[in-house]
Amino acid sequence: MLPHQPGGWVILFSFIVALLLTIIPLPLWVDRIRPDWMCLVLIYWCMALPHRVGVGAGWLMGLLLDAAQGTLLGQHALALAVVGFLTLKTYRRVRVLPLWQQSFTILAFVAVNQFLVFWINGIVGYPAPDFWYLAPALGSMLMWPWIFVILRDLRRHFRVI
Repeated sequence: MLPHQPGGWVILFSFIVALLLTIIPLPLWVDRIRPDWMCLVLIYWCMALPHRVGVGAGWLMGLLLDAAQGTLLGQHALALAVVGFLTLKTYRRVRVLPLWQQSFTILAFVAVNQFLVFWINGIVGYPAPDFWYLAPALGSMLMWPWIFVILRDLRRHFRVI
């Protein structure tokens, strides 16, 4: 049996907030560059607590995201699981970088996430997206420093280990 680890509710709460930020309706001009909140939160927790959050958490949050958005069940789950895997494989190298350099890694990870969802949509037969399809990766890159600081401060304040 695993010992009780404090702060699990903080991790869960951050994923719930990310889900709410993802599904809240926005005007089209803002929605095009909406950061991929769920992906950002997953990347943060995989880098900060790789022993607690990983591929399984990405898969579960992806299934929750699929259900909330009404998309093909499993497409976001697969994409977030891959992002979780990539983050776990590179977190030691990425977390020592300055935030502005981490942002470029985040751009790549979110672009992989977007591409996998695009690929699955193409297999299913949905029409190809327009030019703005990868804009959320850019929005995520720009939001990463703030997400990192906010979640780090929450983790430290509530002593999540």
